[in-house]
Amino acid sequence: MTLKAKLTEIAWTSVDFVLKPIEDLADSVLGQTIDPFTDRHYIAWLSMVTLAFNYNVWFITARLCFPYHTETAIPFWFAADMLADFIYLMDSIIFQPRKQFVKAGDIIKDRIQTKKHYRESERFVADMVSLIPFDLLYLQFGFKSVFRFNRLLKADTFFEFSDRLESIMAKAYIWRVIRTIGYLLFMLHLNACFYYVASDYQGIGGTKWVYSGLGSAYLRCYYFAVRSLINIGGLNEPHTVFEIAFQMTNFFTGVFVFSSLIGQMRDVIGAATMGQTYFRSSMDNTVAYMVTNHIPPLVQNRVRTWYTYTWDAQGMLDESELLDKMPLVMRTAIAVDINLTTFQKIDLFKGCDQQMLVDMLLRLKSIVYLPGDFVVKKGDIGKEMYIIKSGAVQVVGGPDNSIVFVTLKAGCVFGEISLLQSSKDGGNRRTANVKAYGFANLFVLEKKDLFDILVHYPESQKVLARKGRKLMKAKGPAAAKAEEEKKKGLALFGPKPPTPKLLRAVGGTINRGIMDKIKATAGGK
Repeated sequence: MTLKAKLTEIAWTSVDFVLKPIEDLADSVLGQTIDPFTDRHYIAWLSMVTLAFNYNVWFITARLCFPYHTETAIPFWFAADMLADFIYLMDSIIFQPRKQFVKAGDIIKDRIQTKKHYRESERFVADMVSLIPFDLLYLQFGFKSVFRFNRLLKADTFFEFSDRLESIMAKAYIWRVIRTIGYLLFMLHLNACFYYVASDYQGIGGTKWVYSGLGSAYLRCYYFAVRSLINIGGLNEPHTVFEIAFQMTNFFTGVFVFSSLIGQMRDVIGAATMGQTYFRSSMDNTVAYMVTNHIPPLVQNRVRTWYTYTWDAQGMLDESELLDKMPLVMRTAIAVDINLTTFQKIDLFKGCDQQMLVDMLLRLKSIVYLPGDFVVKKGDIGKEMYIIKSGAVQVVGGPDNSIVFVTLKAGCVFGEISLLQSSKDGGNRRTANVKAYGFANLFVLEKKDLFDILVHYPESQKVLARKGRKLMKAKGPAAAKAEEEKKKGLALFGPKPPTPKLLRAVGGTINRGIMDKIKATAGGK
């Protein structure tokens, strides 16, 4: 170890010894380390540091240009400056050294390593420079905000806060719009400051173009900045070369800045409404197709209703489009959280391998049915089972399907027997009509997907085969029920009783006599 490294280690050991009481006090609230992406305490603290940073950004420039350092105002400015500096200091001592980081794929949670990582980063250098107390030069040169310009090096905190806030907001575009508007207001703020400096250079009230000296200096200059940068017009004409050059620079800057900000705002709004635009485009294309092919108005209205309800209920037309972009681990976690409990309650799948159930969850497809839509019809080939995600369905029958046998609500399952039934003798045909009662969102599992999964789980396949036979005996297809009824003697027409032996003998003699007479008559002719 070099002499420089030894001295550095001794210095940091001394600093840690001094700061240990403060760190121990913070441990009870924050813990040993902080997850910078999910810890809400850290994000809340970032908002405080961002507030202090914005105070410095806005007021350092305003105090530098406008005459706000009066005898009565200086104590208040000094107190606000110290409060902002205290927030900066606490951020560097307590929060930043606790931030977890990733190294070679591992999340480092050891305090000693997180502290060392922060102290070796460029962020630490910028934080330390931003805390250098150039304010002490007040004693020599007077109270001037220019000595606080190093506080603006804390800009990384603002951008970090912006990223973290977007990651936890349900509608992140709201913050993006607010941030873009903030950029616009700050550009106008800087222009107002420059205009006041230019007016002071020319002489306050010296010409019609400069600030007249009446009213609030900041508001008057900000008003000029708004009209100048946005090119509203109606401004007093500049007279001197300096005024003309300043005004031309304003116009060119305004065109560049506002075109950039308008483009950024367009991108933000476009990203926020991208899903709605896709929905509207899909619906319009479908309607145009139906109109071109002269689809009946009743069908067109049902298609429009399906589009509208699906979008309102899910916020997208196909959930799988979103989930397909996620890693398998995340898709599995979401599927397990939503549907595993329901799957475990299905009699057919009790006792099966848990991993097999998870694989089945990943094969589920979401389908929305409109009120009155038939999910299955009696006599159809059964190739799917259904889980009710939301809404309800009814098992109906009788004339015009007007009789409701049972209503199944969210969490119920139907059609699971058809997954294991054979097509032999119509064994996998539906035995009842099921239609949607109101809007119904169902998860569908196809038989092909189930068989693809069972190849990898032979034990579960045996369990399903055994349970399937038991369930089919209880509520299987019509063929199985008819066979059961025959065994119990409940069939409508029982088996034909055997003919008594005496009748068989007499009947046989009579029949032979009749046949002999018919043959003799035929031979005589």
